[in-house]
Amino acid sequence: MTADVVVCGAGVGGLAAAHALGALGLSVVVLDRRSAPAEVAKGELLQPEAVRILAGWGLLPALVASGAVPVDRLAIRDPGGAALLDLDYGVLPGTHRRILCTEYATLLRLMAAALGPTVEVRRGVTVRAALRNGAGRVVGVTVAAERGRRHDLPARLVVAADGLSSKLRAAAGLHARYRAYDHRLLAFELAGARWPAEVSAYRTGHGLRLVYPLPGDRVRLYAQVRPEELRAGLLGELASWAHRLVASMPALGPVAPALLAGLASRQVLAVHRLRSRRLAAPGLALVGEAAHAVHPMAAQGLNSSLADAEALAAAVASTQGIDHALQAYDDARLRRLDHIATVSHNAARMLTTTTGAGRRLGRRMMRHTAANPRLLRITAGNLAGVAIRPLTAVDRLYQLGVLTDRRAGRAEHEAAAYGGGVP
Repeated sequence: MTADVVVCGAGVGGLAAAHALGALGLSVVVLDRRSAPAEVAKGELLQPEAVRILAGWGLLPALVASGAVPVDRLAIRDPGGAALLDLDYGVLPGTHRRILCTEYATLLRLMAAALGPTVEVRRGVTVRAALRNGAGRVVGVTVAAERGRRHDLPARLVVAADGLSSKLRAAAGLHARYRAYDHRLLAFELAGARWPAEVSAYRTGHGLRLVYPLPGDRVRLYAQVRPEELRAGLLGELASWAHRLVASMPALGPVAPALLAGLASRQVLAVHRLRSRRLAAPGLALVGEAAHAVHPMAAQGLNSSLADAEALAAAVASTQGIDHALQAYDDARLRRLDHIATVSHNAARMLTTTTGAGRRLGRRMMRHTAANPRLLRITAGNLAGVAIRPLTAVDRLYQLGVLTDRRAGRAEHEAAAYGGGVP
């Protein structure tokens, strides 16, 4: 059997690529080694850019019908709940000006159900290697399925959506920079609890606490912990840890009973930074976490995966020849992903640093940004993905309070901030 496209990985990035390429009339085979999707606390915040993409694919009505919770703002707060920096998405341009909070499994289900007639998903199939022709071009994959039997699956295009440790990325010689953050995140699902229409990031002496609503009267809580705390047995004494957490954070009072009742739901998540230096090689494209990973604080990972798929399909549709399309895809996405990596890392450092100097610097930057309507709108637009404008070196000096921004409160300059940006 020969397909136009083989997609390796049936996470959001893989299914998005399959959907977008299948919509072009291409025959697509999606392969995944798991017999069913993994249940993991990830990919639950859809920024406005992702909402726009899903709306364009006709998936938004089903997502809303599934109970996705609309959120109007992202706020950074102190442990008592006082706002340190408030990003109001309602000031953004365009039709989609809200975050939608959903479940990763729900999004996967809806995307799988919407795949076109030219797309086939095969589970329980492991990709062993990339097939190459005499010129070194990737021309398909070797897979192992029933009873470990191997066979070749040729394709005009291979899409690697096989995650952080992507075998296909390595096989294609696409090198990636990988760095682990110095902390972990404990993720809890709090049932029978409600949270305001806000993504709330709390800056504490122990690092980040992130809270947002989920469908069905549930709340997600992320709590930063140190690896040495885990090694010392924190998971064995979660009840006492949770009581200390609640006592130190009055803002968590409304969900404290649900947290104490839901400790068994905890997941431990490692946190990474990964960026591939290139997104394509002849015959092969990277999408999703095979190409990039960022800290969850800025809620950019899933959104970038959807945008990868959109950009790849646009390049294939408009460019003659697969390999020319892959070069166009690489050119279109790399600069944007560099910007996303910078935004995400800066947000993460501001909220996860627990040392004295780092915390003081972060607080100072938040204070001056919060007092500057222009910088607030730029920051919201960068996170939302609908009004991209990287902060300049001078903007950084405004954030530090070194210079005074005379344009801060002038509406015409705020609006002008959206004139240019990263494609």
